Amino acid sequence: MDAGGAAGRQGSREVFEYALLRVVPRVERGEMINAGVLLYCRARSFVTARTHLDEARLLALDPAVDVAGVRAALCAVEGVCLGGERAGQAAGDDPGRRFRWLTAPRSTVVQPGPVHTGLTADPEAEAARLLELLVR
Repeated sequence: MDAGGAAGRQGSREVFEYALLRVVPRVERGEMINAGVLLYCRARSFVTARTHLDEARLLALDPAVDVAGVRAALCAVEGVCLGGERAGQAAGDDPGRRFRWLTAPRSTVVQPGPVHTGLTADPEAEAARLLELLVR
């Protein structure tokens, strides 16, 4: 393969950032499960959340956890990513601001992990790949 072909493929890939969404049912114990992925690609003005809650694993950590409350929190994150009416006060923010707000450290049951970076030609497919790799 010639260098020009490789450079052309590299040019179609964009930098993205992602963070895991973790559920920490009892903060004092520090135990957690991964329940989603946040992904942001500035070049595409793209932000998304993909979630999957393994209720059995969550209940193994804390049998008294509010599963419906955790699901609602995960749905709220997805809504902020979508923007519009579901984003609440963040509705008018651009995708980057919504991603930064969602990845800000917090001490709630649903917490973002550290932000990591990568390259992708398809942010939507990358979010699905990361969900399968890191959450399911």
